[in-house]
Amino acid sequence: MDEANVKTGGKLSLLDLPEMVLDFILKCLSPIELSRMSRVCASLRNKCESDHLWEKHINHKWGRVIGDVAYKEWQFHITAAKERNLLNQEITNISGSLGSFTGVWPNLYLGSYLEDCWILNGLRSDNFMMILYFSLQSGRFWFPAQVYKGLMIHNALVNYDSESNNFQARYQSGGWRLLGKNLEWDMVRVPAVDSLPYVFHVSDCLDNLKPGDRIEIQWRGNLQSPYDWWYAIIGHLDSCNENENYCQCHLNDTLIVEFKQYPQGSNMRRIKLSRKNNGEQGDPVGGFYGGIRKLCNPDEIEIWMNIFSRQTQMAHQFAIGMPPVAAQFPFR
Repeated sequence: MDEANVKTGGKLSLLDLPEMVLDFILKCLSPIELSRMSRVCASLRNKCESDHLWEKHINHKWGRVIGDVAYKEWQFHITAAKERNLLNQEITNISGSLGSFTGVWPNLYLGSYLEDCWILNGLRSDNFMMILYFSLQSGRFWFPAQVYKGLMIHNALVNYDSESNNFQARYQSGGWRLLGKNLEWDMVRVPAVDSLPYVFHVSDCLDNLKPGDRIEIQWRGNLQSPYDWWYAIIGHLDSCNENENYCQCHLNDTLIVEFKQYPQGSNMRRIKLSRKNNGEQGDPVGGFYGGIRKLCNPDEIEIWMNIFSRQTQMAHQFAIGMPPVAAQFPFR
């Protein structure tokens, strides 16, 4: 701090404060306040646009729904914008920026989409977190996430609607179709595994699964479709009396997977898989089962239990036949 200003009663500015004090003040500002402060002068702009300030705001608001995959996709858009700037290419005729593509047709997957990519034109620095925050807030950035739909999870592109404080999602299946609007925050999550929707997830838990374990399992109706994730429970073998003191199901090569949304006796309730088969299992009639992910996080299990309870209550409202939601589940 300038002692002469103090002694003479001169005016002090924020930039006269010690660096640590100024940084503390900036950390206390809201996103809107921080954005306004960045327009005061060039020095404050550089400080207010620093990634370390915006990472806190992004984690606070968006940490539940965006993960490493979304950050990689955002970096993809930033890199593309910088390359255009270096080549002095105008983007006035480009309405949006496509994210990464993986796979080959027909299993070609788009990783993200950025509307109105002019916001990246003339990007001045590597401090891109502020732009990411407002691209999420405005709904311009369609980012990869997973969406609960009944007792299943879709891999989808999701964007935020600030008016409703909810999300909308699009699902890739023969084109990008609308998966849902007004999706609440607890219906969207960060992808649980780093596997593309068309890629088989290699399980690391098959040998340790036992009756009662809750799992998510990949399933798709045909080889040209992406995988969805289904909630299920590991069951007992038909030959087991389900006495935990004598149960040997966890030692058997056959793995029983139960979809308890179906009634007892339904041929869709239980499937048999081989623990020793590390590849896709199934057929064109019943669909194809991929990798398994064991649920260990109590919060994840609680979400599935709440969804299962709601689905069960809906099913009980129908006296005859399967409820409409049953058409969403995999068939044997």
